[in-house]
Amino acid sequence: MKAELALQEPAPLRARRLGIHTQYEAVVFMRTDCHVCRSEGLTAHSRVLLLAGGREVLATLYQVSSDLLSTDEIGLSESAWSRLGADEGAAVYVRHPERVESFSRVRARLFGNRLGDQDFAPILSDVSSGRYSDIELAAFITGTSAFPLDEAETVALTRSMVEVGDRLVWPGGTVVDKHCVGGLPGNRTTPIVVAIVAAHGLTMPKTSSRAITSPAGTADTMETMAPVDLTIEQIRRVVEEESGCIVWGGAVRLSPADDVLIRVERALDLDSEGQLVASVMSKKIAAGSSHLVLDLPVGPTAKIRSEAAAIALSNRLSAVATAFGLRSRIVLTDGAQPVGRGIGPALEAHDVLRVLQLSANAPIDLKERACALAGALLELGGRAQEGAGQQLAARTLEDGRAWAKFQRICEAQGGMRVPPTARQRSPILASSTGVVLSIDNRRIAKLAKLAGAPDAKAAGVELHVRLGDPVAVGEALCTVHAQTPGELRYAMDYASSGAAIFQIGD
Repeated sequence: MKAELALQEPAPLRARRLGIHTQYEAVVFMRTDCHVCRSEGLTAHSRVLLLAGGREVLATLYQVSSDLLSTDEIGLSESAWSRLGADEGAAVYVRHPERVESFSRVRARLFGNRLGDQDFAPILSDVSSGRYSDIELAAFITGTSAFPLDEAETVALTRSMVEVGDRLVWPGGTVVDKHCVGGLPGNRTTPIVVAIVAAHGLTMPKTSSRAITSPAGTADTMETMAPVDLTIEQIRRVVEEESGCIVWGGAVRLSPADDVLIRVERALDLDSEGQLVASVMSKKIAAGSSHLVLDLPVGPTAKIRSEAAAIALSNRLSAVATAFGLRSRIVLTDGAQPVGRGIGPALEAHDVLRVLQLSANAPIDLKERACALAGALLELGGRAQEGAGQQLAARTLEDGRAWAKFQRICEAQGGMRVPPTARQRSPILASSTGVVLSIDNRRIAKLAKLAGAPDAKAAGVELHVRLGDPVAVGEALCTVHAQTPGELRYAMDYASSGAAIFQIGD
């Protein structure tokens, strides 16, 4: 019987690399009249299992009815091609994948049921192995956002995220880290904090994310100054040499399921509290952190709108940290307006460099925030007495030790780079005379994203005013930076459409 079934299996298709970029999703293309589609009953958007040369890949099927492909060919997107590792013309077998059993737990969550370790573990295992389609991932994220995770679920989700990936272990008992929950454009303190803390010999292996819903993540900004796609072995070497690093966490398998979820969260523009806490804490635990400072900006247009919301999130973060044996300190910071002058990867990098290089035009607010956070880490890590950390951090900047350490970290990561500059620029002018009463964080972040950030590294917004500054009619409030005329025009159309980014009054 088995021999008969084997004989009935459809003949393989010939692999063809189409050069189609689908970002992270593995996509394949087959003719509608292909013998495999007909015999297997495959239609557009079916999930299929590809087998070639001993490797397996789950992919989403799209169909063509043109001469793009022959009936005996299967076209692979760049993502599917790299995962399958096949050669041009190689034999590819196509089968129906097994049912994803863990998705029944996602459906249960959508109907209001709480989940535990025994539920999250198989979900996260399947997510990290690529068994979930983007539709199924969106269902999971939506289900845990519309019906928020409680504390026990957050701990369980965090644990499952950690267990499906690798973990770093460092010699010695103290490994420090910091994280900002986001929502505040330009708040790029991490490179400065790492340089200050590492200059005092504290171990700080900083793994950072790329942007989720913002114009730049720390990894996006750092990438304009040095390589960030390091392997675990390379991270170990850099930290052994310089005590710290600033790398992209997605380049290594530290909480890999979180990287998959972040990609879909970005598309949905969702970043729920439970997912946020699990995302942050899983990365810190996997990176081997023992002491953690968390920056929570609070403001009317920040991610955290009120002090009450900040306290609630602080309690959740502290509870999860305690559950995993981490010592943590929460720092509530002013989120009323963007930090520094640059919003977007390269523009934020220029601000970081000005602070480290002690430039006369360095943004004071960025410097003070970085020193406050670095000071909290120096105190938590035993390098400064309580209340003396911020002053020690400021001295470390002023005497050049932080800049020297940052340069060495960049060189150890693969060499220092010069952040790029945008080809296209256009100012946004004040329509009246008065005082800057408010700057909408969300709208100015959207303006930077419409200009091309974070994908276009030089794109973004350069601020020229702060809250309380007097302005005259026709004065530049900010300048939009873009790589192409089309992106610049798109961003300027948004700015002129009535979106109240700046409020000017008496």
